[in-house]
Amino acid sequence: MNNSSIVFGTAATEPKQQVFSFQDLSFTIEGLSIKNICVQETEILREVAFLVRDADWGTINPNDVCIKNFDPEKPELIISAVYENQGARLSVSLMITYDERSFSVSATADTDDDFETNRTGFTVLHPLSVSGCPTVVKKVDGKVVQSSFPALIEPWQPFTDFNSITHEAQGYRVVCDLVGDIFEMEDQRQWGDASFKTYNRPLAQPWPYVILAGQCIHQSVSVTWATCEFQKSNSLPVIEDGLFPEMALVLDADDADTVRNDHTDLLKVCPQRLLCHIDCELGDLETQISKFAALKSALGQFIYDVELICKFDANPREELEHINDLFALNKFCPNSILICPSVDRQSTPPGSVWPECPPLTEIYIAASEVFSNTYLGGGMVSFFPELNRKRPPLDHIRFVSHGLCPIIHAADDVSVMRTLDTIPYIIQTARSFIKDREYRIGPSTIAMRQNPYGSKTFANPLNQRICMTHDDPRHKARFGAAYILGLGTRLAYSGVKVWTPCAVTGPRGLNAANIDLLTHLSKMSGYKVRQANFQKETVTLIAGDQKLEGNLTPKSSGNLGPYEWRGQAIS
Repeated sequence: MNNSSIVFGTAATEPKQQVFSFQDLSFTIEGLSIKNICVQETEILREVAFLVRDADWGTINPNDVCIKNFDPEKPELIISAVYENQGARLSVSLMITYDERSFSVSATADTDDDFETNRTGFTVLHPLSVSGCPTVVKKVDGKVVQSSFPALIEPWQPFTDFNSITHEAQGYRVVCDLVGDIFEMEDQRQWGDASFKTYNRPLAQPWPYVILAGQCIHQSVSVTWATCEFQKSNSLPVIEDGLFPEMALVLDADDADTVRNDHTDLLKVCPQRLLCHIDCELGDLETQISKFAALKSALGQFIYDVELICKFDANPREELEHINDLFALNKFCPNSILICPSVDRQSTPPGSVWPECPPLTEIYIAASEVFSNTYLGGGMVSFFPELNRKRPPLDHIRFVSHGLCPIIHAADDVSVMRTLDTIPYIIQTARSFIKDREYRIGPSTIAMRQNPYGSKTFANPLNQRICMTHDDPRHKARFGAAYILGLGTRLAYSGVKVWTPCAVTGPRGLNAANIDLLTHLSKMSGYKVRQANFQKETVTLIAGDQKLEGNLTPKSSGNLGPYEWRGQAIS
């Protein structure tokens, strides 16, 4: 096995990047994305990119990318590329110009056939450092709004219908003017991205839509900057006390059969809990429940929790009573049950109609009466945006849960690790509305187990780094273990009661690259956190008699190689 396979689980390389600089300005080009736009090493914008999304919100990668600099003495670049979707080809040309105080990029795009897309055009990412900082927004109707970037994560777009936005952060006033469409912004921190995203075509407009054959698109982004009084982003409260959360591993009914027959890895990790996924939409509930009951009978030392996906297409009480009868018939008594309507597994974006579903209050009242002796929870089996947009009533539940996934919008190595920087913002925002309820983090793996934003997760037969795949090769490699350690370190002081960093089996399950790390982390559960130090490149986590150190970068750091971790028992 070569070193790339050990570190990343794949021999596939990341896209080629080129770094450009001019006086105090520097930026990196990857495909049709201009990244890490910095002035005197201060990042003023995370990215300006021409992106194309398909009907499932999958990101279409450009082909035939060509960068030309006709005059090395002239700060001007031309990038051309082609996007292909369902046989249609969209040809795009970018012109980039820049000097000591400005940066601009314009795009021209046309297609040889009708081209279906959810979004095509410029996206601008503001870095995490602008959180809470002042901003001025110029609306398309000419109105000027004085505001600030949100400190807590906004469930809906903080700014809509604009064509210019100015922010002040880290000593720079940055003006971003946008031409060619109506733009709005979403708070990408709720998906885990370390950025705020400005994008074209409001979500309230229909999608997918079609760019007609012969239709030409023209858009541009112009950025200027000047120094200003230093503005620091809002600092998050520092918590330096707490117990490390209990570990759960997730499994479905088929996994339960597999593990009952071969539980060597499970017993080695020895998590405190098993999270049993029961889905009423799959049918044959009795078989699903009987498999978990058989596992619990064979391996009774674990706490068994259930995430229960219900149809709720009729009377909620009747469906819940039927499930409870099957629990009793199979002598399966879970410690806790998370109730989630099936329709809530799919995201309801801004401008969309909420699917039919009984009110959560009605569901939780019925569940609290039917499962009267069970610890009851609410929330989402998907991710934080769905929870943030449909906040559960708290009167009849005792815990709230959601999962995490770092490859929703970007799947490169740097972006995946950067999602760990947003965890404190997610925790703080969730705490603002779940109050004193117990907080649990559900399944949180690099790969996505279910896609709330489209009809499917994406296959990955070539073992690449792609968004929204259910099988990411890095989970089976050193990189995946480093991500788990980074997540655990971020959660150490969060007050989270339970976290679920892995499945028991399958592409998101236990493997040779993560099993030893998870064993160390499991031994930390319930012990006082003595240190949880999250630096830019490395982490140190100490709880109970376990100490873990990890490198979250592709370069060696101290005595740790790329994405390497080390653990030991201490006194």
